[in-house]
Amino acid sequence: MIVGRAVTKRSLWFVRWISVSSVELNGKQRFAALWGNGDHGRLGHGSLESQWRPNVLPSSAFDNQNLREIACGGAHSLFLTDHGRVYASGLNDYGQLGVSDDRAYITEPLGVAGLPKEIVKVSAGYHHSSAITVDGELYMWGKNTNGQLGLGKKAATVLSIPNKVECLNGVTIKIISLGFEHSIAVTDKGETLSWGGGQSGRLGHGHQSGIFGLIKSDSEYIPRLIKELEGLKVKNASAGMLHSVCISATENGSVHIFGERANKKLGFSEASNSSLPSMVDGLPYSEKAACGGYHTCVITGGGELYVWGTNENGCLGIGSTDVAHLPERVEGPFLRHSVSEVSCGWKHTAAISGGNVYTWGWGGSHGTFSVDGHSSGGQLGQGNDVDYIKPTKINFPRHVKALQVSCGFNHTGAIFEYS
Repeated sequence: MIVGRAVTKRSLWFVRWISVSSVELNGKQRFAALWGNGDHGRLGHGSLESQWRPNVLPSSAFDNQNLREIACGGAHSLFLTDHGRVYASGLNDYGQLGVSDDRAYITEPLGVAGLPKEIVKVSAGYHHSSAITVDGELYMWGKNTNGQLGLGKKAATVLSIPNKVECLNGVTIKIISLGFEHSIAVTDKGETLSWGGGQSGRLGHGHQSGIFGLIKSDSEYIPRLIKELEGLKVKNASAGMLHSVCISATENGSVHIFGERANKKLGFSEASNSSLPSMVDGLPYSEKAACGGYHTCVITGGGELYVWGTNENGCLGIGSTDVAHLPERVEGPFLRHSVSEVSCGWKHTAAISGGNVYTWGWGGSHGTFSVDGHSSGGQLGQGNDVDYIKPTKINFPRHVKALQVSCGFNHTGAIFEYS
């Protein structure tokens, strides 16, 4: 009975893909597919149901526009079209959808209000969101209790409409990454800024003493330059739950990490001030980084994937659940094809290699809307809620190529193109 039911679900999944393909194949359309926990409508398919396999959102969900990027947050998702418009779905308890709507959640993508210019980049944190305009201006919205929107100490703690970060006027932002309650940005000159809740040293500014030697608040309410990285042009940055990573654009492509939990798990000495950036030894020239709950991934210039940190539920993909204190290369299918993209959720990871999506780590998740307080997971897209300790390919129909992938807290999304 269980086997028959699984086959039926798999058949319906392929029928869904085929029906969308038959309409859009000739147009070389790019589209989103999402899977995992569906609470609050974060998957954008009009219901609260979880999806154990990828569920397609056709371009008709976005006014027939091609999709450029997806960003999955705590319990919401952002979608960026080729026309520079942003859509959002999911939980809206802190205004993180930016849709000028007082509903607690929204199950289908709605256009984000108040963005006056074409958008080229989006990022979703746990309860906050951001967008970069075509000319490098930064807009932010959502939860702001720790200054994570960068709008100053007098700004409201909840902002449901995108607000321009005025203090960055004249500064061109190229990269933005949002974590649990903090934000990191990189300028066109390679300067790195961070703001928001600084607990665990995740902002990289070091601990500061206030009056009578007491430790001052760790929060930063406006973007602040990370002085330890001055003179080191940064090309990539990622914000996780309690730590952050930056990658240098210099000839050695060095990786710099900060955040107490992250550094302790790398085996740094107790004397090391983990609230300041520290270079990670033993990595080849690196290009991209992704931070999860308590794990980190880095893609090298040669397309190799290195991981370290806690390894709960096998989220490192190294074939075990052992903690990795030092960077370890993920092999398996990535020995045949290089890795082009990687993203980390709380305890799961997704990567693109050879145009395919691979997932591993935690396969289940606790929901909030089901009667018994537990809803299916499925953030790995493998058709079950089983943990995978090695990268496992999601079997998509032929002629579909993955371009970008994003892991939320316990859901996953990707942008695909018909090849």
